Amino acid sequence: MSGKLVLVRHGESEWNALGKWTGWTDVSITEEGARLSRQLGEKLEDIKFTVAYQSLLRRTSETLDAVLEGAKQADISRLSAGEINERDYGVYTGMLKEEVRAKIGEEAYLRLRRGWDRPIEDGESLKDVYGRVQPFYAETILPQLLSGENVLIVGHGNSLRALIKYIENISDEDISSTEVGHNVALVYEVDADGRELSKNIVSL
Repeated sequence: MSGKLVLVRHGESEWNALGKWTGWTDVSITEEGARLSRQLGEKLEDIKFTVAYQSLLRRTSETLDAVLEGAKQADISRLSAGEINERDYGVYTGMLKEEVRAKIGEEAYLRLRRGWDRPIEDGESLKDVYGRVQPFYAETILPQLLSGENVLIVGHGNSLRALIKYIENISDEDISSTEVGHNVALVYEVDADGRELSKNIVSL
Protein backbone atom coordinates (compact mmCIF):
# COMPACT_ATOMS: atom_id res chain seq x y z
CA MET A 1 0.00 0.00 0.00
CA SER A 2 1.30 3.43 -0.89
CA GLY A 3 1.56 6.48 1.28
CA LYS A 4 -1.26 8.97 0.97
CA LEU A 5 -1.37 11.53 -1.82
CA VAL A 6 -3.42 14.60 -0.90
CA LEU A 7 -4.44 17.07 -3.60
CA VAL A 8 -5.69 20.53 -2.67
CA ARG A 9 -6.62 23.38 -4.98
CA HIS A 10 -5.47 26.80 -3.83
CA GLY A 11 -7.94 28.87 -1.83
CA GLU A 12 -10.09 31.53 -3.45
CA SER A 13 -7.81 34.08 -5.11
CA GLU A 14 -8.39 37.77 -5.70
CA TRP A 15 -9.15 37.07 -9.36
CA ASN A 16 -11.36 34.07 -8.55
CA ALA A 17 -13.46 36.48 -6.51
CA LEU A 18 -13.74 38.77 -9.57
CA GLY A 19 -14.53 35.92 -11.97
CA LYS A 20 -11.39 36.44 -14.04
CA TRP A 21 -9.24 33.88 -15.82
CA THR A 22 -5.98 33.99 -13.89
CA GLY A 23 -3.60 31.48 -15.45
CA TRP A 24 0.00 32.46 -14.74
CA THR A 25 -0.87 35.90 -13.31
CA ASP A 26 0.56 35.91 -9.80
CA VAL A 27 -2.25 37.03 -7.51
CA SER A 28 -2.81 36.33 -3.81
CA ILE A 29 -5.61 34.46 -2.10
CA THR A 30 -8.32 36.35 -0.26
CA GLU A 31 -8.68 36.48 3.51
CA GLU A 32 -11.64 34.13 3.16
CA GLY A 33 -9.54 31.79 1.04
CA ALA A 34 -6.88 31.69 3.75
CA ARG A 35 -9.41 31.15 6.53
CA LEU A 36 -11.09 28.23 4.79
CA SER A 37 -7.74 26.70 3.86
CA ARG A 38 -6.77 26.69 7.54
CA GLN A 39 -10.04 24.95 8.34
CA LEU A 40 -9.36 22.35 5.66
CA GLY A 41 -5.90 21.81 7.14
CA GLU A 42 -7.47 21.06 10.52
CA LYS A 43 -9.33 18.17 8.89
CA LEU A 44 -6.03 16.78 7.55
CA GLU A 45 -4.18 16.91 10.87
CA ASP A 46 -4.15 13.12 11.25
CA ILE A 47 -2.21 12.67 8.00
CA LYS A 48 1.46 13.24 8.81
CA PHE A 49 3.01 14.66 5.68
CA THR A 50 6.63 14.06 4.72
CA VAL A 51 6.78 16.69 2.01
CA ALA A 52 4.51 19.28 0.41
CA TYR A 53 4.63 20.69 -3.12
CA GLN A 54 3.38 24.03 -4.38
CA SER A 55 3.50 25.65 -7.80
CA LEU A 56 5.59 28.73 -8.58
CA LEU A 57 2.54 30.97 -8.06
CA ARG A 58 1.93 32.67 -4.75
CA ARG A 59 -1.68 31.56 -4.36
CA THR A 60 -0.48 27.98 -3.83
CA SER A 61 2.25 29.07 -1.43
CA GLU A 62 -0.23 31.10 0.63
CA THR A 63 -2.72 28.25 0.61
CA LEU A 64 -0.05 25.79 1.68
CA ASP A 65 0.89 28.12 4.55
CA ALA A 66 -2.72 28.10 5.72
CA VAL A 67 -3.30 24.35 5.27
CA LEU A 68 -0.14 23.43 7.16
CA GLU A 69 -0.97 25.92 9.90
CA GLY A 70 -4.37 24.28 10.30
CA ALA A 71 -2.80 20.82 10.26
CA LYS A 72 -0.16 21.89 12.81
CA GLN A 73 2.60 20.75 10.44
CA ALA A 74 4.18 24.05 9.44
CA ASP A 75 7.74 22.72 9.73
CA ILE A 76 7.63 20.02 7.03
CA SER A 77 9.73 20.10 3.86
CA ARG A 78 8.25 22.28 1.09
CA LEU A 79 9.22 22.28 -2.57
CA SER A 80 8.12 24.43 -5.52
CA ALA A 81 7.48 22.93 -8.95
CA GLY A 82 6.59 24.78 -12.14
CA GLU A 83 5.14 21.56 -13.55
CA ILE A 84 2.05 22.06 -11.37
CA ASN A 85 1.49 25.70 -12.39
CA GLU A 86 -1.98 26.60 -13.60
CA ARG A 87 -2.88 26.37 -17.26
CA ASP A 88 -1.67 29.37 -19.26
CA TYR A 89 -4.84 31.02 -20.55
CA GLY A 90 -2.96 33.07 -23.15
CA VAL A 91 -5.07 35.81 -24.71
CA TYR A 92 -7.92 35.09 -22.28
CA THR A 93 -5.84 35.89 -19.19
CA GLY A 94 -7.49 38.63 -17.17
CA MET A 95 -10.80 38.45 -19.03
CA LEU A 96 -14.07 38.11 -17.14
CA LYS A 97 -15.41 34.59 -17.67
CA GLU A 98 -19.00 35.74 -17.96
CA GLU A 99 -18.11 38.28 -20.66
CA VAL A 100 -16.36 35.55 -22.67
CA ARG A 101 -19.36 33.23 -22.20
CA ALA A 102 -21.72 35.93 -23.48
CA LYS A 103 -19.48 36.66 -26.47
CA ILE A 104 -18.75 33.14 -27.74
CA GLY A 105 -21.80 31.19 -26.49
CA GLU A 106 -22.25 28.44 -23.92
CA GLU A 107 -21.03 25.48 -25.98
CA ALA A 108 -17.82 27.16 -27.14
CA TYR A 109 -17.25 28.52 -23.64
CA LEU A 110 -17.44 25.06 -22.09
CA ARG A 111 -15.03 23.66 -24.69
CA LEU A 112 -12.66 26.51 -23.97
CA ARG A 113 -12.88 26.14 -20.21
CA ARG A 114 -13.07 22.37 -19.80
CA GLY A 115 -12.10 20.73 -23.11
CA TRP A 116 -9.16 18.33 -23.36
CA ASP A 117 -7.29 19.70 -26.36
CA ARG A 118 -9.00 23.02 -27.10
CA PRO A 119 -6.13 25.31 -28.20
CA ILE A 120 -5.76 28.84 -26.85
CA GLU A 121 -3.80 31.53 -28.64
CA ASP A 122 -0.51 32.08 -26.79
CA GLY A 123 -1.66 29.62 -24.10
CA GLU A 124 -2.12 25.96 -23.23
CA SER A 125 -4.76 23.27 -23.57
CA LEU A 126 -5.43 20.82 -20.75
CA LYS A 127 -3.56 18.27 -22.86
CA ASP A 128 -0.51 20.54 -22.73
CA VAL A 129 -0.80 20.79 -18.94
CA TYR A 130 -1.06 16.99 -18.71
CA GLY A 131 2.17 16.79 -20.72
CA ARG A 132 4.09 18.46 -17.91
CA VAL A 133 2.13 17.25 -14.87
CA GLN A 134 2.05 13.51 -15.59
CA PRO A 135 5.83 13.03 -16.02
CA PHE A 136 6.45 15.08 -12.86
CA TYR A 137 4.06 12.83 -10.97
CA ALA A 138 5.58 9.62 -12.35
CA GLU A 139 9.21 10.62 -11.85
CA THR A 140 9.07 12.64 -8.62
CA ILE A 141 5.89 12.03 -6.63
CA LEU A 142 5.16 8.35 -7.28
CA PRO A 143 8.51 7.04 -5.94
CA GLN A 144 7.88 8.92 -2.70
CA LEU A 145 4.39 7.47 -2.38
CA LEU A 146 5.62 3.94 -3.05
CA SER A 147 8.22 4.34 -0.32
CA GLY A 148 5.39 5.04 2.12
CA GLU A 149 5.61 8.82 2.31
CA ASN A 150 2.52 11.01 2.61
CA VAL A 151 2.66 13.79 0.01
CA LEU A 152 0.62 16.98 -0.14
CA ILE A 153 0.25 18.85 -3.43
CA VAL A 154 -1.34 22.31 -3.52
CA GLY A 155 -2.02 23.10 -7.14
CA HIS A 156 -4.57 24.70 -9.44
CA GLY A 157 -7.84 23.66 -11.00
CA ASN A 158 -6.30 22.53 -14.28
CA SER A 159 -3.00 21.13 -13.04
CA LEU A 160 -4.95 18.99 -10.59
CA ARG A 161 -7.50 17.99 -13.24
CA ALA A 162 -4.62 16.82 -15.42
CA LEU A 163 -3.19 14.79 -12.55
CA ILE A 164 -6.58 13.33 -11.62
CA LYS A 165 -7.07 12.32 -15.26
CA TYR A 166 -4.06 10.04 -14.97
CA ILE A 167 -4.66 8.78 -11.43
CA GLU A 168 -8.32 7.92 -12.06
CA ASN A 169 -7.79 6.92 -15.71
CA ILE A 170 -10.43 9.37 -16.94
CA SER A 171 -11.07 9.53 -20.69
CA ASP A 172 -10.39 12.60 -22.83
CA GLU A 173 -14.15 13.11 -23.18
CA ASP A 174 -15.06 12.65 -19.51
CA ILE A 175 -12.38 14.94 -18.12
CA SER A 176 -14.45 17.90 -19.32
CA SER A 177 -16.99 17.20 -16.57
CA THR A 178 -14.38 16.86 -13.81
CA GLU A 179 -14.35 19.81 -11.41
CA VAL A 180 -11.82 20.50 -8.65
CA GLY A 181 -13.36 22.89 -6.15
CA HIS A 182 -11.87 25.07 -3.48
CA ASN A 183 -11.79 23.88 0.14
CA VAL A 184 -11.69 20.17 -0.77
CA ALA A 185 -8.89 17.65 -0.31
CA LEU A 186 -8.70 14.51 -2.44
CA VAL A 187 -6.88 11.73 -0.57
CA TYR A 188 -5.58 8.82 -2.67
CA GLU A 189 -3.74 5.58 -2.22
CA VAL A 190 -2.25 4.34 -5.49
CA ASP A 191 -0.81 1.23 -7.09
CA ALA A 192 2.69 0.75 -8.54
CA ASP A 193 1.68 2.63 -11.69
CA GLY A 194 0.31 5.56 -9.71
CA ARG A 195 -3.33 4.70 -10.41
CA GLU A 196 -6.10 4.98 -7.86
CA LEU A 197 -6.61 2.18 -5.34
CA SER A 198 -8.71 4.22 -2.97
CA LYS A 199 -10.04 7.78 -2.80
CA ASN A 200 -11.43 9.80 0.07
CA ILE A 201 -12.86 13.31 -0.22
CA VAL A 202 -12.34 15.69 2.70
CA SER A 203 -14.39 18.87 2.56
CA LEU A 204 -15.66 21.65 4.79
